[in-house]
Amino acid sequence: MGSHVREIILDTETTGLDPASGDRIVEIGCVVAQHHIPTGETYHVYVNPERDMPIEAFNVHGLSEEFLSDKPVFAEVVAAFLEFIGDSQLVIHNASFDMKFLNAELKRLGFPVLPMERSTDTVALARRTFPGAQASLDALCRRFEIDLSRREKHGALLDAELLAEVYLQLRGGRQPDLALAGNETKSSAGPAIVQRQARPARPHAPSADELAAHATLVESLNGSLWNAPDDQGG
Repeated sequence: MGSHVREIILDTETTGLDPASGDRIVEIGCVVAQHHIPTGETYHVYVNPERDMPIEAFNVHGLSEEFLSDKPVFAEVVAAFLEFIGDSQLVIHNASFDMKFLNAELKRLGFPVLPMERSTDTVALARRTFPGAQASLDALCRRFEIDLSRREKHGALLDAELLAEVYLQLRGGRQPDLALAGNETKSSAGPAIVQRQARPARPHAPSADELAAHATLVESLNGSLWNAPDDQGG
């Protein structure tokens, strides 16, 4: 139970798509969250993949073979990484991909693998929350109005930081901070807050309200039946 209070939002960058064909991890970024809210504590490391960097992967994250050549190999970072994540739940966008790579690296060194139950997949969470909508990290950042301007290339720590913001919104937002704006029950406060945040982007809403108010006013001035004449003082 206690381990679920501390969660690790995690992202990796790799040399490709398949560890079984020799692809390796080149970067790990983690953000710690307490009760779904990022604490500011992070873990970040570049890893020498002990192999070349295919151009397709380089175009995604911009990490060259030369840049990574003097970085530690996974065997040198594994102890610190495992100590950092502890027994916390791992929150990952498309969890099966990163878990597959982490477990390939752990297995190679003779460490126990991480069970899939330890991961929360934010893609699955987003699809349950917004059926039929795009569930990419970019699309979710746009939906929640999270600033994407820093994301020229994929970077593990930056993506983990963006995912931490997305995950918080998927879990209902910063309810303690928005208690005044929210409803009294926590379960319904989340969606209500998200809708309220999106309100200013719809300029037609206030004008429609004004029109309705104006129409009501005109109706009352014309002495409509539901407004008794002695009620019109205010």
